[in-house]
Amino acid sequence: MAARGDVRGERFLREAVVERDGRLVHWVDALVERLDSVFKSRGVREVVVNGGLSVSGLQHVGRLRGEVIVGDVVASLLEERGYRVSRMLTLYTQDAWKGKPSQLRQFRDPREAERYRGWPLIRVPDPLGELPSWVDRYWRDFGPYIDEFTRGHVEVVTTTELYKGRLLEFTKLAVERRGEVRRVINKYRGRRPYPEGWIPFEPRCQRCGRIDSTEALEVDFEGNRVYYRCRSCGGEGWAPLWDGKLNWRLEWVGVWWSLNVRFEPYGKDHATPGGSRDSANELAVAVFGLEPPEGLPYEWVAVRYPDGREQDMSSSDFIGFTPREWLEVAEPELLRFLVLRTPPMRKLVLGLHEVPLYYDQYYRAERVFYGVEATGREWEDLLLRRSYELSYVRGGPPERMPAQPPYTHLAILAQLLPEEMWESEAVRRLQRVGHLPPEPSSFDLERVRRLLPRARRWAERYAPEHMRVRLLERLPAEVLEAVPEEHKRLLEGLADALSRLEEWNEESIKRVMVEYTRGWDAKRRREFYRSLYMVFLGRPSGPRAAPLLALLPREMVLERLRLRR
Repeated sequence: MAARGDVRGERFLREAVVERDGRLVHWVDALVERLDSVFKSRGVREVVVNGGLSVSGLQHVGRLRGEVIVGDVVASLLEERGYRVSRMLTLYTQDAWKGKPSQLRQFRDPREAERYRGWPLIRVPDPLGELPSWVDRYWRDFGPYIDEFTRGHVEVVTTTELYKGRLLEFTKLAVERRGEVRRVINKYRGRRPYPEGWIPFEPRCQRCGRIDSTEALEVDFEGNRVYYRCRSCGGEGWAPLWDGKLNWRLEWVGVWWSLNVRFEPYGKDHATPGGSRDSANELAVAVFGLEPPEGLPYEWVAVRYPDGREQDMSSSDFIGFTPREWLEVAEPELLRFLVLRTPPMRKLVLGLHEVPLYYDQYYRAERVFYGVEATGREWEDLLLRRSYELSYVRGGPPERMPAQPPYTHLAILAQLLPEEMWESEAVRRLQRVGHLPPEPSSFDLERVRRLLPRARRWAERYAPEHMRVRLLERLPAEVLEAVPEEHKRLLEGLADALSRLEEWNEESIKRVMVEYTRGWDAKRRREFYRSLYMVFLGRPSGPRAAPLLALLPREMVLERLRLRR
């Protein structure tokens, strides 16, 4: 968080924490208080919380922010107030596939794939030819993992399914009221108004398969069909009212109408004055007498690369990483915490290489929650405390503060020990160095069990090179020969100094090493550490020396420093 006096930091906190009647309230609690007041005034006791996604490509973790995590937290807090809440997520699978270069590159033959341009997403084939569709391919790294980030089950529906049910009823109603629909939409279209007689439905061409190049000319309500002409292939004929899609502004209202949506977060692009949310709201009220759902705009999530570059995550441009990839290296609670700690209209920037940093921030919030630490600012304490509390997916925080084994230490330990020793030796070593208490709680042990495999995968895939550890089982002759004679004497001297330690842990080892190298210039110290890493790892660099040595058996360290093979 920002230091005292940082104007941008103060602004961040004031967006994250709201002052209400002389009290400070976390932004999500303030949101729920407002929703509670609105729903009570309307006599609403059953609430549908919905999100909406178009499966245009990579389903990145940024799509969890508003559509899943914020929605779930709001749903949980409304449930605590006595509401019956349903969590839903609508996939806009009838949207036209744009065939952008990034999308075409997913196919073995991009030129051949150009023929799918304009098709409904659900009809575009799987680029690898293994699954039923494009949607199935890119939903599989997102959909199966949603409930790991939520306290309640999220029901997923597709517009393809809805158009054969409630959304079909709405479509007929919208086409019947097309004159009123046209008058409202034209207010937002500027110089390109729809002409008199326009039918707000885009059928799929029955010849070429495109959904973005057809014009509906006539409606047969009894037969639930429209007569159309296709600008792309010249085909014309009748198409079912369920085999197509409504004008996009109207379709959003149709989903609200079909699912009885009461709350729905939406991306900042919809929130601009005169934008899609404003037009959808007006359509809902003026044409259909429908109260628009309460909403919450939110800012994009960006990805940060190891070189410091940042890009907004994008589905169709395949920028970002998926919930599956997040769960391979971090827990869902960590992502929930980062989302809740960040005001909704502030950009959240994530990089998998930074997971250890996020755990440091999470552990700090945990210490604030249990009163072990304070930031010195009431605003920040509240933000961290409440974001941590709401981060829990199953149950809540344990009664006493858990142990906080550093993520990087777990990454080192998971590489040093074979997996079959994690349950026993890993726990003993963490206890020895003070990262687990002598009698760890079940929560402490479960945290270690959950994090060890994740930390090892992080080390293998995203860690900087120096964090990738492979301990030499013995000291090879070529390594021993590469160590200068002076360094051999110094390593043995360090062994003597370490042998006098009463406690074998990171802090005590660090103190000895600092004292041992006191007075050395930077070059001498650097060259000495190169030799130290060589005798343990067979290379001239590695993770910080004190944590590494602390996690190794004491006798093994002393023998290796004395260059015993």
